[in-house]
Amino acid sequence: MGTTRIRWGIIGCGDVCEVKSGPAFQKAKHSELAAVMRRDAAKAADFAARHGVPRWYADAESLIADPGVDAIYVATPPDGHARYALMAARAGKPVYVEKPMARHHDECQAMIAGCREAGVPLFVAYYRRGLPRFLKIRDILDQGGIGSIRSVQVTFSKSDPGRARGEEPWRMLPEIAGGGLFVDLGSHTLDILDFLLGPITSAQGHARNLAGTHAVEDTVSASFAFASGALGAGLWSFSAGAREDRVEILGAAGRLSFSTFGEEPVRWESAAGTREFDLANPPHIQQPLIQSIVDELRGEGKCPSSGETAARTSRVMDRILEGYRAEVSR
Repeated sequence: MGTTRIRWGIIGCGDVCEVKSGPAFQKAKHSELAAVMRRDAAKAADFAARHGVPRWYADAESLIADPGVDAIYVATPPDGHARYALMAARAGKPVYVEKPMARHHDECQAMIAGCREAGVPLFVAYYRRGLPRFLKIRDILDQGGIGSIRSVQVTFSKSDPGRARGEEPWRMLPEIAGGGLFVDLGSHTLDILDFLLGPITSAQGHARNLAGTHAVEDTVSASFAFASGALGAGLWSFSAGAREDRVEILGAAGRLSFSTFGEEPVRWESAAGTREFDLANPPHIQQPLIQSIVDELRGEGKCPSSGETAARTSRVMDRILEGYRAEVSR
């Protein structure tokens, strides 16, 4: 796309677009938000008015066909990702899709194939790949700051959202989200581990619905292995009485500790002592990744989160949940 500005259109301008992503399209260099779409026309018009967006639509086809839109951001729940991504690809427009990339790996593969056939790039909103704290962690690892990686331990817990059956948000409906909060939140951790340590080549797990509040898994344990040979284990609980968010990477010469979602300092322990790095997230958390997409579309850089990298994360989640999904489908 040369030296032009990238004019974006959003399909599904809901809550995630208010602060995390929407303003970032306007604040990134050589980027602008040209149009938004939501099936509720009044809400689409309201978003456009509040954010200074020139045009709004109530159907995706019209937004995708808008000649003043160069690239499409799909910010719907996951059940719409493949459909809208393929529509945009057929129109010859690059696609940026929210995470998780799709409900399962097969949908991811269809999206990759469709975009490849159309000759358009596909990006996914695993935006932690662009944040300063995780770039610092990767830099420490790349410089051998904790030696050869031996193992990874993930621990995440939070309280139950507390809504009764029939009142669940879409994130708790497997036909829309692909699973429960493990798919929505656990995917961020698994993807950033792929970014930091390389692909996870094998994974298995157990999942249970222990609280029974919702129709999805609320507790997941997993074991996995990286292409490098390092081993990992994780435990996610979404119906616990205490909150914890911790990732620990253990190397032959030290340890790195950090959270996926918090902003507490990254802790680096080695023979040189213990150091901490306090690296705050930007106000619009997707802006660094969006900037990398704009740069790539202009031929000036490379986005670290592609359809191929995101599909790997979906494949890992599928393998972890494989046994549980088989049980509940009987």
